[in-house]
Amino acid sequence: MEPASRLDSNHQLALKDFPYIVRWRDDRCKRCGNCTAVCPMFAIEPSVVVKRVLHSEGPMPEPKAVRRVETIVKQTNDIDRHCNGCATCALVCPNEAIEPEYNPVHKFNFHKNQGGRPYTRGGRRNDPMPSTLDRLKFSRISMLTDPALDAGRHEFRIRTYLGRILPADELPIQVVNGRLDVNKRSGVFVPPVREIYPIMIGSMSIGALSPNMWEGLAMGVTYLNEVEGMPVVMASGEGGMPQRLLRSRFIKYFIPQIASGYFGWDEIVRALPHMIEDPCAIEIKYGQGAKPGDGGLLMAHKVMKLISEIRGVPMGVDLPSPPTHQTQYSIEESVAKMIQSMSMAWGFRVPVYPKISGTHTAKSVLNNLIRNPYAAGLSIDGEDGGTGAAYDVSMNSMGHPITSNLRECYLDLVAQGKQNELPLIAAGGVGKKGNLATNTASLIMLGASCVSIGKYIMQAAAGCFGDEYNRCNVCNLGKCPRGITTQDPRLYRRLDPDKVAQRVVEVFKSVDTELKKIFAPMGRSTELPIGMSDGISIDDKAMAERLKIKYNC
Repeated sequence: MEPASRLDSNHQLALKDFPYIVRWRDDRCKRCGNCTAVCPMFAIEPSVVVKRVLHSEGPMPEPKAVRRVETIVKQTNDIDRHCNGCATCALVCPNEAIEPEYNPVHKFNFHKNQGGRPYTRGGRRNDPMPSTLDRLKFSRISMLTDPALDAGRHEFRIRTYLGRILPADELPIQVVNGRLDVNKRSGVFVPPVREIYPIMIGSMSIGALSPNMWEGLAMGVTYLNEVEGMPVVMASGEGGMPQRLLRSRFIKYFIPQIASGYFGWDEIVRALPHMIEDPCAIEIKYGQGAKPGDGGLLMAHKVMKLISEIRGVPMGVDLPSPPTHQTQYSIEESVAKMIQSMSMAWGFRVPVYPKISGTHTAKSVLNNLIRNPYAAGLSIDGEDGGTGAAYDVSMNSMGHPITSNLRECYLDLVAQGKQNELPLIAAGGVGKKGNLATNTASLIMLGASCVSIGKYIMQAAAGCFGDEYNRCNVCNLGKCPRGITTQDPRLYRRLDPDKVAQRVVEVFKSVDTELKKIFAPMGRSTELPIGMSDGISIDDKAMAERLKIKYNC
């Protein structure tokens, strides 16, 4: 029988099985210990090795075998502490002695489900291939006919509307003696409408994001509204908001979300009598693109004191949300209960809309919302959307691309003559390749009134390490090396809220310039080209037919 140690080593994984291999250079390393101290996964550790080297000295040197004990930086082959490629070690190394390298022949997919538990991760699906959205081109360039605008000199007003817009003949408005008169006694319900920027920051909760990250986003949004004059809004995600924010005048720049767990809504209800401003809107979450048909989950290690106070739950407990709202079993019941009750809570002054996953059933939901005057819109989250925690199989194998899902919903509105009434909000992989302006303009021309971004702003404002090669993506473990998705003070103190806010402002100002560059050749300056599908084309015939746009090759 073989020795136990040899049998044990036979069942260990080789480093070649892991998605990232740490390359460490002995000749450059000064043994300062910075890399092993900052690694969020403890994938590298200081160790010692015994080396046998040939050594000779003296006037008549004779080679001798000498054994030396040397300190090294060792990568562990424990799969629970696998290197996620975040490269934080390389950031702190003063001599460029260490760096993770992607291993394209890894076998991680065969070994990731340890202990009989399916693999869960944060971030986004592992799909480096370009999506349909990234393949769209703007091909309608006006020149001699319908002359183009000057993007640098012409005045633009890039705005959209959140809320149901009634047709002109249904508004309680009439012209009396040459003046516009509003008939307040007509009995016609006029839905609340908000003018917003066509890019909103999507639903990321206080809990999923660190306090510093959320504070930075909130400060950036406020600055954009009050200084730059850009009405950018931000959705809160599930879990409520701090009382201080709920009772402040800044709540008008935020969209509180109510999801199936109802976390944080006791605190919001208590704050209602004390609110000096109405929120921008209310979002009711039924699903998200990264894990359609599944509920949310905030792990116990993220439920610290601040989170427990906001959500009204004990510290250190898992907070799972059901996959559906337990009090509703149909979209009709949802409209009757949730949307109407939320509208009543704010005296019908606030737009209320649902958020759903991108699926084949999205059109059914839309058709039911069209018939109800209290529904202010529909947010559709496509399969490329990110999440703080989901099963790997859900992220990689479930859902519907936002491009075609949005398009079929918009064309359904067109068929009913309602395309200018109910706004569609598109989300899920917007700006996945860093091209936020082009993705936004493409979705608008396919029928969206607004787009929602999450992972993009994390990449741009805080330098999130995650990507489609499963780099980092430990949002669910509370070990974020950037301090973005963790509640550990030792990690989130690495993130400066002021710098996050500054980057948020820079991102929106730059994308505003790019949108003007796209819309100017189409002659659009004061209204968005919503549904202007003759302005885009694609180099794939099947996709062109599916989206009912031009095929160019």
